[in-house]
Amino acid sequence: YRGFSGNRGKPHEKGLYKDSKAAKLWLNKKNILDEQIILYGESLGTAIAIDLAAKNNFAGIILESPFTSMTELAKKYYPYLPVNLILKDKFDSIKKLKLIDAPILIMHGKKDKIVPFDMGLKIYESSNNPKFNYFIDNDDHMMNFNKDLINSLKNFIKFIN
Repeated sequence: YRGFSGNRGKPHEKGLYKDSKAAKLWLNKKNILDEQIILYGESLGTAIAIDLAAKNNFAGIILESPFTSMTELAKKYYPYLPVNLILKDKFDSIKKLKLIDAPILIMHGKKDKIVPFDMGLKIYESSNNPKFNYFIDNDDHMMNFNKDLINSLKNFIKFIN
């Protein structure tokens, strides 16, 4: 996406949503239907995946270390600032969940020091879709792709198929 790993441009909410739509359309042009796609978002990417899933019907959505909204996350880091007035990019994922029809897998480490675990739990609890979770006591923000996590992913994919 724009601004990542040498790509031109600067990341901002609308631009990142536009980038995800372009990636989806690229897959569609390769004859891959939305119903064949499982979205995978990690951290900031969870907000992008949620936005795209709210507007399209995908096979499933996997969210690793998701946050409810950038405003709520910023309030945890800067409780003394009026972040709701300062932030341009809101990434209000929690409000978009009700628009998603696909099964959802939420993965979050309980020792996450960047996105608090309670946000991943809130995303999980707020989803009305068929939902699965992989909540692990010892993982931080970057999940450890061990046998248990991989089995969780395999079980989710089996459910979709």
